[in-house]
Amino acid sequence: MIDAMSGISWAISRSAAALTGSGAPGAAEAGAATPFSGIFQSMVEQTSQLDAKASQAVTGLLSGQGVEIHDAMIATEKADMAFELALQVRNKAVGAYQQMMGMQF
Repeated sequence: MIDAMSGISWAISRSAAALTGSGAPGAAEAGAATPFSGIFQSMVEQTSQLDAKASQAVTGLLSGQGVEIHDAMIATEKADMAFELALQVRNKAVGAYQQMMGMQF
């Protein structure tokens, strides 16, 4: 969980630094900023990988392939947390879009 969540956290903090112009000197150059769609796609891919690992762990537990119950539970919780994070980011993006569409010019 720490690896995947730290990767997602790193991507979000990098995008926030690119949007605000802050961050380490030379970290986000003008042409090196990752677009939001790329960050979101990366987060969805990581969430999918965690879900696959959780499914594999649960299948291994149920078939008696030597997977411990706590390993299956940890993998399941990692996948759940990653999904919840992706869902909340999506909800915020949709909310921002709806708010912009409601603006009058």
